[in-house]
Amino acid sequence: MMADRSAAAAPRFTCPLCGGANGCAAAASGRLDTPCWCSGATFSAELLERLPPHERGAACVCAACATASPPPRGETAG
Repeated sequence: MMADRSAAAAPRFTCPLCGGANGCAAAASGRLDTPCWCSGATFSAELLERLPPHERGAACVCAACATASPPPRGETAG
């Protein structure tokens, strides 16, 4: 089942990894159908695994974290 892309977006403006601004256009507009930098981005499995479980699928990472090399094993970003 596909989500309604015009539904309201959660107003989350910070990256769950670094705490910086995530540049989320959907959060800024309040609509999930708003074009955003992330719509053409690829997010690695390693990046997604670094997100706290409660943030997966709910919060947007920033472009810097999305494109940064992962930290060495055992270390976290931020």
